[in-house]
Amino acid sequence: MDQNQHAYFEGKIIPFRDAKISIGTHGLNYGTAAFGGVRGYWNDAQKKLYLFRPYDHYKRFLNASKILLMSLPHTPESLTNITLDLLKVDNWQQDVYVRPLCYKADPGIGVRLHDLRDEVSIFAIAFGAYGKNEDGAHVTISSWRRVDDNVIPARGKISGAYANSALIKTDAIRSGFDEALVLDHNGHVSEGTAMNVFMVRDGVLITPPVYDNILEGITRRTIIELAKNELGMDVVERSIDRTETFLCEELFLTGTAAQVMVVNKVDHRQVGDGKLGPITARLRDLFNDVVHGKMEKYNHWNVPVE
Repeated sequence: MDQNQHAYFEGKIIPFRDAKISIGTHGLNYGTAAFGGVRGYWNDAQKKLYLFRPYDHYKRFLNASKILLMSLPHTPESLTNITLDLLKVDNWQQDVYVRPLCYKADPGIGVRLHDLRDEVSIFAIAFGAYGKNEDGAHVTISSWRRVDDNVIPARGKISGAYANSALIKTDAIRSGFDEALVLDHNGHVSEGTAMNVFMVRDGVLITPPVYDNILEGITRRTIIELAKNELGMDVVERSIDRTETFLCEELFLTGTAAQVMVVNKVDHRQVGDGKLGPITARLRDLFNDVVHGKMEKYNHWNVPVE
């Protein structure tokens, strides 16, 4: 992280090196924080940086803050405007990842959500590929289960919940895999460590429903719309059994950071013909064009940094 870049911190845009919290901060000690992730895509031909669906991202971010009993003086529009101002200060001319964070800011000991000060920070980093094998990942079914809505809600990016993802990801990587699929408490496929799941089976695009303990992904929603509108596909939201991932024709993962990650093996079992499938390829290309401002039909999703 370039210390000379800037961050939004406690109501102001300041040098990143000065955006500091106490080691006693409640959000750090107890995970009483929530974060978001917004991608910015640089269109070199147009010399423009586009934020992809920031209003949707910040709406979800504020919903997560609501789960944590936060009262923030922001709207999706105000947070988007702050982000635009922040990106303009550092004059980004490449793909970036923006990280908003809301957190219980008071120092002290004691588990609770009430009677604590709430703050928001935002910073950006240069960001390209998320994983090493995005064109053909080998994933495993994790022995860890996904957090449940009645334990820590997965539909909000609650910081403390990501210890679950960290356990899953480290075990998978150290076992020689690229990523992991996680089952929910009913034994259904829920998510990857930080991605939603899609499979193609008998020509139908299938993804777990929001009640199977998944993050309500913005990229997930985008892929569903593109599949319906541009490919004319049926998209079914239903529970997915573990062994279906062994038998499907195509399997891919989506997320703001991961974008569209192709899976070609699950626990040493080849998915389809082991190559990038035609539906995944079409959807990935469409997604790439949309986020870079190359499809006028979807320009309402992109907010230029001007």
